[in-house]
Amino acid sequence: MTRKFENKVALVTGAASGIGRGAAQIFARYGASVIVSTDANIRGGEETVNLIESARGKATFVKCDVSRADEVESLVRACVDTYGRLDFAFNNAGIGPDVKRVPIANIADCPEELWDRTLDINLKGVFLCMKYEIRQMTKQGYGAIVNTSSVGALKPVPGFCAYSASKSGLISLTKTAALECATLGIRVNVILPGPTERTKLFDNLTSSMPDEGGHMLDIIPMKRLATPEDMGEAVVWLCSDEASFITGHAMPVDGGMAST
Repeated sequence: MTRKFENKVALVTGAASGIGRGAAQIFARYGASVIVSTDANIRGGEETVNLIESARGKATFVKCDVSRADEVESLVRACVDTYGRLDFAFNNAGIGPDVKRVPIANIADCPEELWDRTLDINLKGVFLCMKYEIRQMTKQGYGAIVNTSSVGALKPVPGFCAYSASKSGLISLTKTAALECATLGIRVNVILPGPTERTKLFDNLTSSMPDEGGHMLDIIPMKRLATPEDMGEAVVWLCSDEASFITGHAMPVDGGMAST
């Protein structure tokens, strides 16, 4: 396996499971030292670190609520204090309607607290992460950032109003950051994942609504779910030198859903 990220450092939020864990493992597999971050699921974050270390990679866990500026600033500082720099950032932390933790709610019935919490984590959280990541990367004159939106930004679903709004906003926020950083040696892109197995959103949604899994397969042209590794490989590629002329790109990783 190539070690193309040897001596590089990656920060991954929302890395306790699913897409974030998959990306953290792939960064480590390619040689990067990884800061693994999550807020509530501390055990999951520590498990991700253990998985990386058991595969002879380097990883450190840092707890962070991305909706709080002081915690995000401390997260980036911890990254630099631990590994000396910050080369790649995957801003993946987010929440969405999964029935169990976050209810599905139409606009007319959506509680204001649900709207605020969703945008605080999904949109404000990425804004805060980029704010402090860009400051550090600007000092270095180099960096690559990838954010996690959703195919739901292009194909809204009834009952997902706050989620869709936050993920759509991320696309514009990413493009703005890419333009601001274009001459600073920093690239900023965003992936739009389709339904992905082994994520809390998918697992909780399908366990509460068993028919939903079959419905998702019906609307995916490739007729399969994504894996966290599918997403992780896309993220790592966008951070690599192979993608050195790509910035401001919103890349669907969705089995063809955005094309229908």
